Amino acid sequence: MTLMQRLSQRRSGLTSSDRFVYWISVPLILVLLVYIVFPMLATAITSAEGGGEAYGGFISGSSGKALGLSVGISLVSVFTTCVIGTGLAVLLTRFDFPGRQVLRIFALLPMALPPLIGAVSFYFLYAESGIIPRFLAAYFGADAAAVSANGVAGVILVHSLTMYPYFYLAVSSALSGSDASLEEASLNLGASRCRMWRTVILPMLTPALVSGALLTFMVSMASFTAPQFYNVQTLTMQIVASRTSGAYSTAAAQSVVLSVVSILFLLIMRWYQNRRVYRSLSKGTPQSLTVIQGFIPRSVAAIGSLIIVVILMAPAATIALLAFTVDGSWTIQILPPEYTLGNFAKIFADPESLHPILVSTQMALLGMVGCVLVGVLAAFVVTRWSGPGKGLLDVMVMIPWALPGTVIGVNLVTAFASPTPFNLGQVLIGSLWILPVAYFVRFLPLVFRSANAALAQIDPSLEEAARNLGADTLRAIRTITVPLMSRGILAGALMAFIQGFGEYVASVVIYPAQFAPVSVEIYNRIYSNEFGTAAAYGTLQMVLIVIVLIIAQRLEKPRGQRGLRQKVATRTALPLPVMNT
Repeated sequence: MTLMQRLSQRRSGLTSSDRFVYWISVPLILVLLVYIVFPMLATAITSAEGGGEAYGGFISGSSGKALGLSVGISLVSVFTTCVIGTGLAVLLTRFDFPGRQVLRIFALLPMALPPLIGAVSFYFLYAESGIIPRFLAAYFGADAAAVSANGVAGVILVHSLTMYPYFYLAVSSALSGSDASLEEASLNLGASRCRMWRTVILPMLTPALVSGALLTFMVSMASFTAPQFYNVQTLTMQIVASRTSGAYSTAAAQSVVLSVVSILFLLIMRWYQNRRVYRSLSKGTPQSLTVIQGFIPRSVAAIGSLIIVVILMAPAATIALLAFTVDGSWTIQILPPEYTLGNFAKIFADPESLHPILVSTQMALLGMVGCVLVGVLAAFVVTRWSGPGKGLLDVMVMIPWALPGTVIGVNLVTAFASPTPFNLGQVLIGSLWILPVAYFVRFLPLVFRSANAALAQIDPSLEEAARNLGADTLRAIRTITVPLMSRGILAGALMAFIQGFGEYVASVVIYPAQFAPVSVEIYNRIYSNEFGTAAAYGTLQMVLIVIVLIIAQRLEKPRGQRGLRQKVATRTALPLPVMNT
C-alpha cells in the first residue's frame, strides 16, 4: 500500500467532528506555544546554565526541605478545602433552609480577599496578637500562643479558608447540572441514600473533584503571600529569594522542579479521572431542593448558617475594621480604640487614588475575556480529542498554574521585551497591555478546568444527534454544548476575573509605573505603614467583587437550564430508553 493510500485511508476514518477538533486545535496550540511553552523553555535553558550545578545544590541544600514542606502543605490544603468546599456545595445545592440565599453569597466571599491584605487580616484575627487569641486570653484565661495560628498552621488556615471556592464552584456546578432521574432510579431499585451517593453521585462528581484538587494543589504550591507573611520557607519563597539575590540559574532550577511536581500531580489526577467515563446519557431531569421541615431542624439550620457566615465574614470584617482604624493606635487592645473615616476620605479626595481600582478592573476584565475564549476552546479540544497528545495539551494549559507569579512575570518580561510578530511588533514591557497578558496566562487554567469539568458530563451523542438533524458542527456547539456547560464557564470566568482583580505577585514584576494596579497600591501603603489606607483599598475591592458575585448569581437561571435540557431532548428526537442504551 502506497503512502498516499495510507493517508487517504486515515483521512476517511476521521469523522467531521474529529476534523473540526483538529482544525480548531491549530490556533490553540499556537497560542499555548507562544504565551506559555516558549517562555517556560527559556526558564529551563537558564536552569541548565553552569552544567546543572543549580540542580546539585538543590538536592543538597535547603531547597529540598522547602520542596517537601510545599508538597505537604499543598496536600493538606487539598484535603481541608475539599471537605469545606464540597460540604458547602452539597448543603447549598440540595437543601432549602433559612439563610440559604445569604450563605450562597458569602460562600464566595473569601475569593474577594486581596492576597496581601487578606494575609494581614488572618494575622490580625488568628495570630498570637490577633483578636481571637487576645479575646480568649482576656475572658477565658487561655494561653494566646496555644490557641493562635502561626507558621505552617497559619499558612494552612489561610489556604483552607480562601481556596475552598475552587471545590465549591466546581462541585456546585456539577451538582446543579446532574440528572435527578438517575438518583430516583437508584432509590427506586432499593439502594440506600448513602449507597446512592457513593455509587451514583460521587462518581459523577469525579471531574469536578479532580478540577478542584488540581487548582488547589497548584495554587498552594505556588502560594507566596501567605508563606511570606508567616515566614514559612516554602519553595516559592526560595525562588523569590534566589531571584532577588541574583542567582538566576538557581531560581530557574527551583522553578523547573516546582513545575515538574505539579505536572506529576496533574498526570496522576488525569489518570484517576480517565479510568472511567463520567457522563449521563439520560434526558436531564432538573434537581429539586429538599426543604428542611420542622421548627427545631429549621432553627438549627439557621443557627448553623449564621455561624458559617460569621466565620467566612471574619477576615473580610477584619479588613473593614482596619479601614476605619487610626494608624498606630491599635497595639495591645482586643479591638481598635480609635476610629476614623479619614482613610476613605484620603482615597476619594484625590481622583488619582481611584486610578489603581480602574486599572485593575479593566485589565482583569480583558484578561478574563481572553481566558474564556481560549479556556473554553482548550476544554473542548482536550475533551473531544480522539488521537494521541491529549495529555500534552492538558499539561500545556496547566503549566502557568504550577508556577509562582514572579516566575510568570519574569518569563513575560523576557519573551516580550522586543518586537515580535506575536505582539504585533510592539514592545509590551512598560505598556499597559502587559497586565492583561499576564492575567490571561496566569488564570487561563481556572476557566479551562471549570469548563472541562462541565464538558466532561455532556455526552457527544447530543452534538451528533443535532448534526444528524441538519445542524453544522458550529451550530450544534453553539446551541447545545455551550449552553449546557454555561455554569462551568461562568464559574471559571468569575474566578479568573476575581483572581485577576487582586493579583499581586506577577503584577509587581511587570506593571508600568504609571499604571499601578490596586494590589500593588495596597502593598505600597502597607510598606509605608499606612495600614488604614491599605485596608480601605481592600474594602473597596471586596465591595466591587461582592457586587460581581451577586450579578453572577442573578445570571444563573435554573429554569432556563431546565428548558434547555427539555429542548435538547426534543431536538434530538431520541426517547429516554434509547439514550440510556
